[in-house]
Amino acid sequence: MIGVIANPADRDVVCEFFELFKTPWEFYRPDQPYDVVLCAGDGPFETTAKLLLVYAGRKTPCDDRRRIPVGQPRKHACVFSYQGHRIPLHGETITFTERDKCLLTDEGSQECTAYVDEASGRALARIGYDLFSEVRTLLTVGQPPANAHLPALELHIGVLRDVITACGVSLVEIPPVPEGFPFVACLTHDVDHPSIRQHKWDHTVIGFLVRAVFGSVVDTILGRMSLRDAAKNWVAAIQLPFVHMGLAKDFWRDFDDRYLELETGHPSTFFVLPRKNYCGKRVEGSAPAFRAAHYEAKDLADSICKLRAGGCEVGLHGIDAWLDSAAGREELEEVRRLTGASDIGVRMHWLYYNEKSPTALEKAGAAYDSTIGYNETVGYRAGTTQVYKPLESDDLLELPMHAMDTALFYLSYLGLSPRKASERLRQMADHAVRYGGCMTINWHDRSLAPERLWGACYRRLIQDLEERGAWFSTAGQAVSWFRKRRSVTFETAPSEPGGVRAKVAVERGDDLPGLRLRIHKAQSWGPLGAHRSHDYRDLTVEEYAETHVSSGSTR
Repeated sequence: MIGVIANPADRDVVCEFFELFKTPWEFYRPDQPYDVVLCAGDGPFETTAKLLLVYAGRKTPCDDRRRIPVGQPRKHACVFSYQGHRIPLHGETITFTERDKCLLTDEGSQECTAYVDEASGRALARIGYDLFSEVRTLLTVGQPPANAHLPALELHIGVLRDVITACGVSLVEIPPVPEGFPFVACLTHDVDHPSIRQHKWDHTVIGFLVRAVFGSVVDTILGRMSLRDAAKNWVAAIQLPFVHMGLAKDFWRDFDDRYLELETGHPSTFFVLPRKNYCGKRVEGSAPAFRAAHYEAKDLADSICKLRAGGCEVGLHGIDAWLDSAAGREELEEVRRLTGASDIGVRMHWLYYNEKSPTALEKAGAAYDSTIGYNETVGYRAGTTQVYKPLESDDLLELPMHAMDTALFYLSYLGLSPRKASERLRQMADHAVRYGGCMTINWHDRSLAPERLWGACYRRLIQDLEERGAWFSTAGQAVSWFRKRRSVTFETAPSEPGGVRAKVAVERGDDLPGLRLRIHKAQSWGPLGAHRSHDYRDLTVEEYAETHVSSGSTR
């Protein structure tokens, strides 16, 4: 059991952090014995615990009491290095005189920024930043695009886990890993332009023609596109007048059939717009006119039925729901009416979002949100691979969006070639294998058709995820699995001094993978953070229940 001392203002952050690092903990009580005391605020720095962890980016009374020489606090952002990983820091940090067991170093100065001292069977770990301040920044402001590729919050969890086990304390955890799978793969699609015939001479058609005719020439010369695909784009450009006259097939139509065929056996989520010819609102004034779509959800009634019959989920591509809960209720109700489903998730059109959006979406009745991500790059805006609860909401969960096709390929964003895009996606899949959680992809409705023709990269992605053994789920299923994980609680075991038990309501028939109980073994001091396959063992919830609980219990 970890006893946590934190500033009262950080209680919400502490609670959410330990939903992501799902291990036994409670706020510190003076009369309770602990294996680990984690201190990130004012409080008693003397303890009988095996390990005292002190996080602070400034000098603390503990530093004076333990005669720890510290440097001057630094208020600028920096990067710490840990076992070959880079951890970006946003708040105050502090350095220490070099110690034998240095855990973290400042990437710029190479000074020690965290270390461990051991004496008489007890250890002190002094880490030179405020953990919960960093977590708050990640879950609210998010990471700048330059750090998007770094799963910073998962790295913070990894450092804490490694320090605890390397100091001789065993650890129990419910990892963010579905039983039988290494991670979750969530394929999603924003439906923005389901028909080119609906567009006359507007910015969408002009963009299509420029990219199909001239962009294809440039991409072919640069080796970013095959001559065969370029020819498809040129033919589509020639056919466009005939499409508008009804004499040629609309090549943006039938997106539903294309994705159902490509994703056979892998249910995905389609986010549809509720209203056409309406650009929506910003905090002040209207959004740009070209944010308005030329279709609305009811125009896709047949496609929605087909997708639902194929096991896919249909959610709301919201317009004003991020800002106005009353408008959000109307938008959600339109999708409910068309799908017959009661629980409807949201991703905002153009990723509109601010600090008040979780509250607005929750009041509107959204089942979950999946807006947090980047338009201009790919990666981990909140620093995590996991579903989390925004600090401003009571119950609404956020499924972060990690990679979007337009961010990968558009020249105004990353501008990657198909090969480079596949490499970037493989790196993100590597992170999902390492840290668990979910890899959430957004591939737009028209991205398999001319002029984009990004289907080959998407096929390679699905094949890679299949080979890695990912659990393919809809966005709603992924959120439901994480909600099940969040329902686990830990309690002390009165009959086992110092022991804890996981309390799990074992529900049958929910069609979701089970949970794992991971037991990390205490280690003697060694290369901190080195991953060894024998460091932990996993039990399923059923195995745990059979071992620890009499028949009929839900623990």
